[in-house]
Amino acid sequence: MKTLRKKVFSLSSMITCMSDILCVTNRRLCSEDFLTQLGKIAEARPAGIILREKDLSEEEYMELAVKVMKLCTRAGVPCILHSFPSAARRLHAEAIHLPLDQFLTMDEGDKASFRVIGVSCHSPEDAETAEKHGATYITAGHIFDTDCKKGVPGRGLAFLEEVCRAVAIPVYAIGGISPGNIDAVRAAGAAGACVMSGLMQCEDPASYLNLLQEKTTA
Repeated sequence: MKTLRKKVFSLSSMITCMSDILCVTNRRLCSEDFLTQLGKIAEARPAGIILREKDLSEEEYMELAVKVMKLCTRAGVPCILHSFPSAARRLHAEAIHLPLDQFLTMDEGDKASFRVIGVSCHSPEDAETAEKHGATYITAGHIFDTDCKKGVPGRGLAFLEEVCRAVAIPVYAIGGISPGNIDAVRAAGAAGACVMSGLMQCEDPASYLNLLQEKTTA
């Protein structure tokens, strides 16, 4: 497991924070101003912030992305744009995260624009396909039951282990991750985890991230 985590930090010089937690955004979950909350999260230095606001138009997304990228740059945290590769290229972003089907439609020239490409996967086969086509990391989920996927049972830790065994690139677990289950996620072989609700809604992101980091399997 420690080998996997070292691999994340050598994956790209972008990812230098001593954390294995990626923040995934959802501005609708924030009880206070979204950019204020993101500023606090960036200062807490997660492994990266994935700006996942898929309900916006491309122009609206670009407008928001400019502000979020500035916050991340100030804090020294990687900003990973999502869903809009054309906008990401126009903003000279170095990292992008995409659903698998969208990733597979990218040509090699577009892929070469990014140093880091993350892909959302929902099976070991998805993971193998993403790796084969040049993904540098994947997210696998959803692992546990979560309000974001109400009524849809989590795929569980056995699924996560399967995905981790299927690929050599880092796997980040997503879905229902909390301080109560983060140890089990790491023990399953994941390089880290994605957290949305916990970071969007907490008053003190630094304390919450510290709690997630402290829960480390020896």
